[in-house]
Amino acid sequence: MIFSNNATVLATPVESLLHWIIEREAIRRRRAAGAPPPWTDDPILRAWSFCNVRREDDRVTHWVAENWRGPHADDPDLFFAMCVARFVNWPNTLTEIGFPIPWDPDRFLSVMAARRDRGEKLYGDAYMIRADPQGTGGDKASYQAAKVFRPLWLARERMRPREKMTLAEFNGMLARFHGLGGGFMSAQVVADMKYVEPLRSAFDWVTFAASGPGSRRGLNRVLDRPVDARWDEYRWLTKLRQLRETISPRLDEIGLGDLHAQDIQNCLCEFDKYERVRLDEGRPKRRFVPRHPPVAVAAE
Repeated sequence: MIFSNNATVLATPVESLLHWIIEREAIRRRRAAGAPPPWTDDPILRAWSFCNVRREDDRVTHWVAENWRGPHADDPDLFFAMCVARFVNWPNTLTEIGFPIPWDPDRFLSVMAARRDRGEKLYGDAYMIRADPQGTGGDKASYQAAKVFRPLWLARERMRPREKMTLAEFNGMLARFHGLGGGFMSAQVVADMKYVEPLRSAFDWVTFAASGPGSRRGLNRVLDRPVDARWDEYRWLTKLRQLRETISPRLDEIGLGDLHAQDIQNCLCEFDKYERVRLDEGRPKRRFVPRHPPVAVAAE
């Protein structure tokens, strides 16, 4: 083990990824057990905010699962609610909007305008979603209501997940819609919907994933390729699955052997952030602010 820029560097890139996974999960467990901060000796993990190893453990995902997904698991239009949840991605706003089935665009726009007028936060910071001002008045909420949510709601009957549908098939259907294309945002909705039937029984539940810019860079780092080397999606997914098989025995030792491919994808994205800090290539968006005990997002 050697050190560079005050961070641990292990013998191989795979070992470095495993260090991030194991230590990030250890932080979560120490906090949950009530241990006082700091929860790690890793200087980067102490200083900067990173998502959890399992997406289901992240704060916003936990809120969505507890307040929308779980109570409405049998709603055939739950997928639409998950789209609204991820495009807003801020529990305080989602609480005020309320479960959005049936869809009421006027309520959505009214809530967003009122929060904006009060100087309150509207959106979470996890996803970079910009408004297309053409024909929408230039604000993000109007753009989303007109260009993203309305077409999806009108197509809801044919978009509902069906028995024996794969995650890849559902992702492909979502990705045809404006704002969900490119695979990343559609896959975020799939990551929520895979925990309820019928997608809970999809045969590719463990193996499905779609790449984002961070996870492509992260896998490049793990495979010792140039960080911005291009990927064909099929080849990226093949290498991701191979990586999962490689590291699963080590993850079994700490109770993480069941990580599915979407969680591995997420870890690669966060690992890329970690490496950018370690190598002085950039900084994450948010510093880590320890709270003890951990607090949930509450409605304002």
